[in-house]
Amino acid sequence: MYSKKIKVKNPTGLHARPASQLVAKANNYASAIMLQKVGDNSEYNVKSIVMILALGLEQNEEAILSAEGEDEIEAVNDLTAFIESLTE
Repeated sequence: MYSKKIKVKNPTGLHARPASQLVAKANNYASAIMLQKVGDNSEYNVKSIVMILALGLEQNEEAILSAEGEDEIEAVNDLTAFIESLTE
């Protein structure tokens, strides 16, 4: 398993459009990919739009992005860069 702490910079958080883009990117990887808010024990499947919207990450919130599988490092690094680049 490989994980990184991320910080949501997007002023509107991970709302519908960026969440759907994140899910589309995540589905390109074979690894299981999860997100959880810092301080919360619940993990959310990044390959599910419903789960990402339910997580409700807002601007300046921190989360742990983790993956387990054959491409876990690439998945976490790519998705971390994507989330942190969102500024719409």
